[in-house]
Amino acid sequence: MTHNEALQLAAQLVMIDVPGTALDAATEGLLARYPLRAVCLFRRNLSGVAGTRALCAALHERLGAKALIAIDQEGGAVSRATFIPVAPSAMALGSIGSSERAEQIGAAVARGLAHLGVNWNFAPVLDVNNNPANPVIGERSFSENPDEVARLASAWMAGSLREGVACCVKHFPGHGDTHEDSHHALPQVDKSLAELEALELRPFRALKDQAPALMTAHIVYPQLDAELPATLSSFFLTELLRQRIGFAGVVITDALMMRAIADRWGHAKAAVLALQAGADLVLAQGTVDEQVATLEAVADALQDGRIAVNAAQQAVARVDALAARYPAALRDYPDAQRVADEALMHETCAAALTALRGAQAPRGALRVITQKAVVSDGVSEAGLSAEEVATLWPAGADIEWLHVPDLGQLRVADIPRDGRVNVLVSNRRGRYAEAANWPVDLHIALWNPFQALDLPVPTLLSWGYQRPMLAALRRWLAGELQAQGKAPVAALEQ
Repeated sequence: MTHNEALQLAAQLVMIDVPGTALDAATEGLLARYPLRAVCLFRRNLSGVAGTRALCAALHERLGAKALIAIDQEGGAVSRATFIPVAPSAMALGSIGSSERAEQIGAAVARGLAHLGVNWNFAPVLDVNNNPANPVIGERSFSENPDEVARLASAWMAGSLREGVACCVKHFPGHGDTHEDSHHALPQVDKSLAELEALELRPFRALKDQAPALMTAHIVYPQLDAELPATLSSFFLTELLRQRIGFAGVVITDALMMRAIADRWGHAKAAVLALQAGADLVLAQGTVDEQVATLEAVADALQDGRIAVNAAQQAVARVDALAARYPAALRDYPDAQRVADEALMHETCAAALTALRGAQAPRGALRVITQKAVVSDGVSEAGLSAEEVATLWPAGADIEWLHVPDLGQLRVADIPRDGRVNVLVSNRRGRYAEAANWPVDLHIALWNPFQALDLPVPTLLSWGYQRPMLAALRRWLAGELQAQGKAPVAALEQ
């Protein structure tokens, strides 16, 4: 195999990202030089419906008939495209518990993405919600019950697949029980295989024949592979996933630029290790030079035998089959269907609102405490600003605003107790370390539902802060809507 032949094959094993809302000269040069076929879009690439369709059309043309255009559109806080009907989070759907509704939501999400030209959604999440201290999963998981996770994810996925958008379940073998975010550190979960089989692996086993693709987790399980995270481990990707579980779909890595991987192995070496371990595609974000380095490293490994050519060809065949089954195209989205899908999102968010400890809409003179601004954490979209929180109440409401730079630094002495009703609006994700004695009368948790465990007061859970959920919150605060949801994690209902 010549180096050029190896590069041609390597390009089919690598997914890249692009820097802006249109193809720049450097990216055009990269696509002209290498026969790449897979691109992941992020928030920085999206410029409304027309702009995103134009970018996807350009990518379809450059990448060819086997193009795969991917995005993270889980719903809730992980919704890159906010200008199409935005779905509630998985945990919001868990609070309703309806498979029929989950399937409807999956289909509606797919229709919006297909209109943009996206044919691969990195969703749904199969992580089990069994660790309230998890800093990155939370409302992204359907339930603490693995069988409920499988049931609702299966329905969600059925809707998406029916509408022609591929899904990608994640994060194998399970990210639900971590105390660290793999975007920033390398988590370890000290569990045996028997423990994983009893909980984390159950949804993956249940959906192994339905899911067309699966994304790996950058997590070390020291009892099973003491050195390598699942993304780079042949035990997890080949022996466990392929041989024991029998998964035959596409395996893609989570982003190799995440610090759990990049800080220890670097993009290029990690790409080689992941493909050796059994991945079919590596998500190699970065500059053009970094992406070229990854392609060259994979090509070198193909030439010298560190990556078996026949295994690489089998991987390409699996990716080809995915692209053939879910071809990239700009689909029509009739106005009537879009209106119906937007209404579905609003109805679902309204049904998901969950009141804990007798929470009721506050009346009289209020004091609303919230964080002034909440930037994106790199996984979720930016949280609501204080100005956006203010839109939950009608103009002229008797409200004294207490805007703080960081709710995590709030202390008892910072909250007056003077006759006004104190309403804490948690617009940040992080948990609270010392909130048990805060003089708060009502807590509205917009993002992380497990903040309700830190502050034992009447609490309203919205499971997210997307546009339809804010509309539901306004109705609840106005006394026009009852909160009917039931938390899919038992600890929250106590």
